[in-house]
Amino acid sequence: MVHRLESLVVRHALRLPAPVGPAGAGDVAARQFDAVLMSVGFKLSADALRTLSGLSESTVVDTAVPTLATVREMAGDHVRHNVYFKDFPANVPDTFEFWTRCVREALEDGKARSGVIAQLRNGVLNLLTLPSYGTYQHTYDEMLAAHDELTAALGDRLTVLHLGGPLEDEVTALYLALAGSTTPLGDEHLADLKVLAGHCADGPQPETIPVRENRAVVNEARLKAGSSLLLDTVTDVLRLACALSGGDVSLQEPTRFRALSRPVRRTLLAGLDSVVAAAPAKIADVLTHREPFKRLGERLHPHEYPQWPRAAEVFAVARGEKKAYTFDARVEALLGADDVTGAVALLRSAPGRLFRALDRLLRTARTQEQRDAVVAAVEEVAPEVSGRVVLSVREYLHNRAAESGRKRVFVNRLGRAHVADDTRAAVPEAERERLITVLDAEMARRLPSPERLLVGPDVLDVALPLSGRATSGGLGVLPRGSLSPVDGELLRFFVYWKQASRVTDYDLSALLLDADYETVSWLSYTNLREVEGEHSGDITNAPDGASEFINLRLGAVRGTYIVPQVNIYSGEKFEEAEESFFGFMLREGEQQGRPFEARTVRMKSELRGPGRVALPLAFRRARDGSWHAKWLHLYLKGHPEYNRVEGNRVSVAALLRAVVEREQLTVGYLTALMANGGTEVAAWDAESVPDGPVTYIGLERPEGLHPDSVVITPENLRDLIPE
Repeated sequence: MVHRLESLVVRHALRLPAPVGPAGAGDVAARQFDAVLMSVGFKLSADALRTLSGLSESTVVDTAVPTLATVREMAGDHVRHNVYFKDFPANVPDTFEFWTRCVREALEDGKARSGVIAQLRNGVLNLLTLPSYGTYQHTYDEMLAAHDELTAALGDRLTVLHLGGPLEDEVTALYLALAGSTTPLGDEHLADLKVLAGHCADGPQPETIPVRENRAVVNEARLKAGSSLLLDTVTDVLRLACALSGGDVSLQEPTRFRALSRPVRRTLLAGLDSVVAAAPAKIADVLTHREPFKRLGERLHPHEYPQWPRAAEVFAVARGEKKAYTFDARVEALLGADDVTGAVALLRSAPGRLFRALDRLLRTARTQEQRDAVVAAVEEVAPEVSGRVVLSVREYLHNRAAESGRKRVFVNRLGRAHVADDTRAAVPEAERERLITVLDAEMARRLPSPERLLVGPDVLDVALPLSGRATSGGLGVLPRGSLSPVDGELLRFFVYWKQASRVTDYDLSALLLDADYETVSWLSYTNLREVEGEHSGDITNAPDGASEFINLRLGAVRGTYIVPQVNIYSGEKFEEAEESFFGFMLREGEQQGRPFEARTVRMKSELRGPGRVALPLAFRRARDGSWHAKWLHLYLKGHPEYNRVEGNRVSVAALLRAVVEREQLTVGYLTALMANGGTEVAAWDAESVPDGPVTYIGLERPEGLHPDSVVITPENLRDLIPE
């Protein structure tokens, strides 16, 4: 358990919990540890190296082994990345030439010959029936022998591991940060929160847990520890029941409720009873999740516990035996009668819902008096709305300009995306601008006012993580909509997957588009070689894990956009595979090495979303010739089987256009508000490190900052969003 907790701290905070052990001469072992770390793109900070050097050699080794395992997994170096074409990217054949070779080899194979001849006579050949197609023809060691050692370059990634405090302090701080997050967490972070909540159930707790999914995970730990629960809606109880059954606490997917022990049933029923007793109107929330409540009632047996009659009423509402009128129904009735002023008056009591209904209210309002009422209500209740909702609505209004004519892009909590024409009437421009001014003022009021704010390079274009699904777990991952510079000459994508039980074929592809989003070309298993680069070859079965790569020379790319994608051709979904992840590397023009080199990895993210086509990010060439990554974290539904880049070109191009043309709220937006509020905002200068504590925002924590400094990096960017 200790190593698991240490791993969580390293992954989430890039901090090495202070090692505990006797003093000694550990300097040699510490330098060796640092050297091995650098081979996979990590490095100890000066403080960490100095501290380890003063400990015993055995303590250094005990620290190094689990830490190395963690960072290797972070970079994707914990598995063996073989390639079909042993010399890749050299000597990749023409596609037709390669297929012809596979047919010739099959005809020379006594077992396969007759079947191939029969297919050729019928005029249709299945490549998957050819013995040499889709399976490695050499061992991993033979592939390594075909490649020179990696030549070190200044552009190689070095992610610094800073020295942290005692393990318990680091774990508690991480728990408080995740549990108290103002934005929803992704699945990986929720799973980590579950581990931390169980460990920290008897320790310090966050003042508030604003995100309901986080609250469910924490409540599960509190229930098991015998602590009081945090419940203020009937849905909180439903989410907790889902957590106890290993289900989806976001309530997006149905949960099969497990049999619950009598003490747990009593606790849940008592919780429901107390919520309804405190606020009887909240029983109407049951109607939003009527079916799950019905199923839960079958497990809780409320009729056996007459001491909690209000809990029984909850399930009576779910079954339709008792009437309940939802807040939303009352709002709908008013809007249906064109009573915008009445709807606004009612919505004042539910500020979050008022904010989410703004667009419709403004489009429905027929008079200036009604529109003024909408804006006045927003001004009045804005301080009661969560910072995440304020920012989301501010971003939405910015992109709702009447003259934009843009398509609407819909992205659900799971990253599933689609594009549709915007057929809505325009929002009155005057009110749109008035509301933006109101929201900017509210956000400026909530932001901290440090005396001096230092901003690191390339962080201003990082999008604010307004949703936990706007990113994914991994290394070097930024929220959806972020822009980050690409500073290498060779760009190399990779995908790795390992099937759990069924034959599974994932296909890595790259679509090249021009400035008008029209197809220029693509690289995939159907087009192994192009002017721009090479594909490493198709692997069609991964019982022991498999990798595919695409190598691109950025200077040779025709067009404006590069869109890597992972298509599920057949077999297990991304969530079903034992493991699946995507990433990219950057190398200098002459830099050699193996197909996969951990220290050249700039990004590695898990593939665990819905759909059959994954779009992690895209790359865009600017007018000056430089390249930037545009982070997507999207999934297309795709076809049940046989997805190929040729078949989804139009949908991918339409989605990319919609995402690229949508403007995100970024770190730059918040720092500008802070500067306007009187904070001195300055660019980070490594040659002039302040002596005292500062507030710093950047892509990584620099060396030399005062230990009491407030540091915001992508790992804790959610902390920048006020409650």
